[in-house]
Amino acid sequence: MNKNGLSEYTNSVHRIGRIGTVIAIAVMLGIPVTMCTYFDMWPKAADLLMFCGGLLALYVPTGIVESVTYTPILGSSIYMSLITGNVSNIKLPCALNALDIAKAEQNTDEGDAVCTIAIAVSSLITIAVVIVGVLMLVPLQPLLSSPTVQVATSYMLPALFGCMFIRLMVTNPAGGRITGKWKMMVPPILFLLAILVFVTKLNRGIGVLITIPVMILSSWLLFKSGLVKVIQEGQPSAEEKQPNTVKNETITEK
Repeated sequence: MNKNGLSEYTNSVHRIGRIGTVIAIAVMLGIPVTMCTYFDMWPKAADLLMFCGGLLALYVPTGIVESVTYTPILGSSIYMSLITGNVSNIKLPCALNALDIAKAEQNTDEGDAVCTIAIAVSSLITIAVVIVGVLMLVPLQPLLSSPTVQVATSYMLPALFGCMFIRLMVTNPAGGRITGKWKMMVPPILFLLAILVFVTKLNRGIGVLITIPVMILSSWLLFKSGLVKVIQEGQPSAEEKQPNTVKNETITEK
């Protein structure tokens, strides 16, 4: 441990992650900058805003939401996840499944290592699948364009989010468990439904972004009211305490 209380592993992961992030940003921005400079075809700022405004409105909130909400789950592997992309569709389900298989808890060194391995393997497999897809795109075109396949692919994202939802509902913090977890999702859902019905439609990124503070506040109020409880490992719940209390009272009376 160092003076900040971080292990050598955690420090090395953060160092490598930051270096990798800087390199990835440099490569992503360096290619278009190099091409625009070499061919002298720099676009005007007004044209960029006109063509990129819609994409920025969609992906900037989504990027902020992914960084804030996925980091507590993925740990230091969030660096690799954000660099390789497709976090919600591929990386997060892989990490959650790996945690479940390894019986590892989130927010622990073991869970952090498991997520890192899962994200790395997922990235390598994704690269291999993309290569095969590019090579087989023309031969498989009739199959991919068939109505059956198109209908099936429309259910892939809801199925992934459904699995993620169930996994998060049954997952407990390291060293304890949460009772009444389902109650924490009710206020954000009602809040978002009210906005969608009575105010305006929202894209996914903005919708998640504005429900984060509602989720935090409602969870804190539910915890303070006792409707949601965090029970540490080895600490019995109220139901488990009841028989002992009755037994002690009987002994006292005698």
